[in-house]
Amino acid sequence: MNIVVLVKQVPDSGSERTLDPQEFTVARAGADNVLNEIDEYALEEALQLKEAQGGQVTILTVGPDSAADAIRKGLSMGADRAVHVTDEAIHGSCAVQTSAVLAAALSQLEYDLVLCGAEATDSQMSVMPALLAERLGLPQLSGARRLTVDGGVGRSP
Repeated sequence: MNIVVLVKQVPDSGSERTLDPQEFTVARAGADNVLNEIDEYALEEALQLKEAQGGQVTILTVGPDSAADAIRKGLSMGADRAVHVTDEAIHGSCAVQTSAVLAAALSQLEYDLVLCGAEATDSQMSVMPALLAERLGLPQLSGARRLTVDGGVGRSP
């Protein structure tokens, strides 16, 4: 089973956050940036599925060069490979624009399952899974705490 897990680098929720007055977003320059904690849960679930089913876990992120730190964390947790989409033209893009970039990247990958964390701790919008499912024409399961796969069918007990 080939699983892709979407991950995001975010400012550490335990550190002080400030707003960028030019972009009206959380200032990332100089912040302690980390792999989104909620994405770590999705990655751990993917790794458990891989252990049970076999296959490969790929992490996918969109972001600046510094997002490589989040990728390294995901790889150290056990992901097999990573894809990092970086382009200055998408800097500061909204969730809808980011979903288009992620969907385009996913269209270049072979996968059986895509996992996302419930939300990013920097925006708490919780929309990326639904946006991607719509763009990719795939079913979506939200709020799952556990996932089992049997015969190619995923279930949340």
